[in-house]
Formats: sequence, structure tokens, C-alpha cells
Amino acid sequence: MTGFTGFAYLISSICFIMALRGLSHPESAQKGVNFGIAGMALAMVTTLMMSSVSSYFIIFCGIGAGGLIGTTIAKKIKMTALPELMAAFHSLVGLAAVFVASSAFLNPETYGITLGTGSLIEMAFGVSIGAITFTGSLIAWGKLQGTISGQPVSFEGQHALNAVLGLGMILIILLFCLTHSAFFFWVIVAMALLLGVLLIIPIGGADMPVIVSMLNSYSGWAAAGIGFTLQNNLLIVTGALVGASGAILSYIMCKGMNRSFLNVILGGFGGESAGPAQDLGDRHAKIGSAEDAAFIMKSASKVIIVPGYGMAVAQAQHVLREMGDILQKAGIDVKYAIHPVAGRMPGHMNVLLAEANVPYDDVFEQEDINRDFAQADVAYVVGANDITNPAAKNDPTSPIYGMPILDVENAKTVLFIKRSLGSGYAGIDNPLFYEDNTLMLLGDAKKMTEDILKALE
Repeated sequence: MTGFTGFAYLISSICFIMALRGLSHPESAQKGVNFGIAGMALAMVTTLMMSSVSSYFIIFCGIGAGGLIGTTIAKKIKMTALPELMAAFHSLVGLAAVFVASSAFLNPETYGITLGTGSLIEMAFGVSIGAITFTGSLIAWGKLQGTISGQPVSFEGQHALNAVLGLGMILIILLFCLTHSAFFFWVIVAMALLLGVLLIIPIGGADMPVIVSMLNSYSGWAAAGIGFTLQNNLLIVTGALVGASGAILSYIMCKGMNRSFLNVILGGFGGESAGPAQDLGDRHAKIGSAEDAAFIMKSASKVIIVPGYGMAVAQAQHVLREMGDILQKAGIDVKYAIHPVAGRMPGHMNVLLAEANVPYDDVFEQEDINRDFAQADVAYVVGANDITNPAAKNDPTSPIYGMPILDVENAKTVLFIKRSLGSGYAGIDNPLFYEDNTLMLLGDAKKMTEDILKALE
């Protein structure tokens, strides 16, 4: 690597670091994206200027095809589909790691490397993590897309089989490094592909936010491993950045759910459920109308809006902001409460609210606003089922027991928009629906909010 290439890669790495720093807050997110674009552009131009490039035609064909596909997807993708899009992208990163490692193993002279024991260890690490990321991400995509059931898929001896596969992979990697055998290389790939499937299928829909960030971490470590094999400092640095940030995000998600990462991997729960809510004796939900909700809001002095996946599905963020603006003009204090695992991707709700130009100063994280619910006249919940479920605090038998939730039940009145009284994505009934201070507003979140907006006007 020449001095110029190394310096350019260093600048690219700094841009990627600044991108992560910018993306840590909505106000600086656009700057972060611009830093990321600049860093990637510089990295690509620098790589194309290297003397080892043998065919610009093939490279530009690949760039053109990839750019066209990416642009088409970006224009057509819905905000609700971002989680599965991220999972699909992670699968491509994992597959790329497998392809590059395979190419480097079969033709090391093309990359100017010598396959010593150290290189083979790095290669085995990169290809195994890449293969696990590829198939695991495909399963996650299928669960989020609805192609595969979001319910956990488990069978007797599943954990034992995973353990045997994991230990077997370590043994095969040792044999591969000792023998340099192509047979053992492909055995590693096959075992890793199978392990990726087996690791993700027992994980239910409620844990998908953690899985998305975990697979993001895996893709980074796969890239870093291949970077060591190719002696490419930029791949090492950027892979480590992605791997570390994904791991930290996974930890934050697990903390938000009061679950350990090992617990998520070994005991995932929850999936979509269209069934009716469980019978809670003589208790019945109170069903209200848009006019009822508007009357209650007009009499309020403080309203806290809690967006959930129901808002994303209905694309209700814009009309929700309009409703908030009208309430604020009437002198009502309006805030937005975000749970760390709301939606099906970390930051999902923040992105949607930012798209609707909701002021950042009005959006609060769970730990900053939970105490305010006790002083709120209205908690306006838009399809945020599991993250408002009091069973997390009151029912030791509940799978989500111990998970920090938004304390919406402490508000004077809870207006809960939902299509039906069915359970949420975790497949768990929500007793909040039947509380005396809860008024259920059944229907599409956007349509219901529009009707409330008309009644307020």
C-alpha cells in the first residue's frame, strides 16, 4: 500500500468516524450522512487509482448495476420496510465477505498475499462470520417481511445442535489452517451457512430490533476479518467501526428490554398474532370515537404522544404532527415519547417523526419522559402495544416481565389507537386495553387521527 493510498484511506476512516458521530443525534444526522458519502467516495476513487486494478470495464459495470438497483430500491421503499431492508443489506455484506474470501483463497497471487497460517485464520474468521451473517440476515428479512412466520421456531435439541455445530466449526478451522485444504474451507462455509439459519429461526418478532443491530455488528466483523486477509487497513477500520457500533447498539436494545444478549439468542420470544385478546373475566374495553378523543384533548393541558409500529404502518406521522401543532396553538403542552425498541428497528420512530418535521426538542427518550406521564392529562398511543404493556411490571409470568416500558397507564386518560384488540407483535395480550382510564380508538391510525384533527378544527 503506497503512502498516498494509506493517507487517503486514513481520511476516509476519519470521515466514517465523523459519520457515526453525526448519526448519534437527529440534528446532526444529515451531516453524518454527508461525511459517510464523502468517505465512501474517497475510498472508491482511491481504490480505482491503485495499480493492481486490471479491468475498469468490469468494475464500472458492477458500480452501474449496483447503483441502479440501489437507487430504484431507495425510491420505492416504504418507511415501514426499512427494518427488512437493513436485514437484506446485511445479508449482501455477509455474502460479499464469503465471495472475497473464496476468491482470495483460490487466487491469493491476484491479491498479492501469501496464505500463511495467520492469513488462513483471518480468512476462516471472515468467511464464517460472513456466511452466518448472510443466512441469518435472510431469515431476519423473511420474518420482518412476513414471508416467514414471526413466531419462534424451535425443536428438541436445538441448542445442543447449535453448540455441536459451533464446536465443530472451530475444529474444522484448526484442520483448515493446518492442512490448507480447500475441502475444509468449503466445509466451514457450509457449516456457517447452516448455523446462521439455526441461530435466527428460534428468535421471535419481539426481539427483531436486537437481531437487526446484531447482524449489523456481524457484517462489520466479517469485513474486518477479510480486511486482515487482504492487508487492507480501510476494511479493517471500517469493519471494526461497524462491528463495534452494532454490538453497542445491541447492548442498548437488550438493556431497553431488560434482557441479556444471550437470553435473546437462546430464548427469543414473540411473533405476529392476529388473534383476539384474552378474556379478562368481566372486564371489557371501552370503545371511543374521534369526537370523544377530540373532546378529551380540548380539555387537556398536557398531552404525550407515543408513536409505535401502528403509526409506521398507517404512515400517520404527518397528520400526527398536524394534530400536535393544533394542540400547541391552543396552549396545550405536547410532547412525544420514544421507547428504545419501538417499531422493528432501532430509531424507527425517530426517523418517522423527523420525516414529518416534528421539532427535535419535542421528542423525548423513555428515561427522560417516563415521570411526566403522571402529570399528563392524555397519553395518545398510536399502535405502540408491547412497549406500553403493564404486564412487564405486574405479571411475573409474562415473557416481557422486567422490560422497561412507557408508563402511559399513569396518565389521566389513555387514548389507544389500534386496529383491533388483538395482541401485539410479541404475541402477548395487553391488559392496558381494559383499564378504567383507557379509551380504545379502533381503526387505521392515520384515518382516526385525521378524524380527530377535523373534530379539533
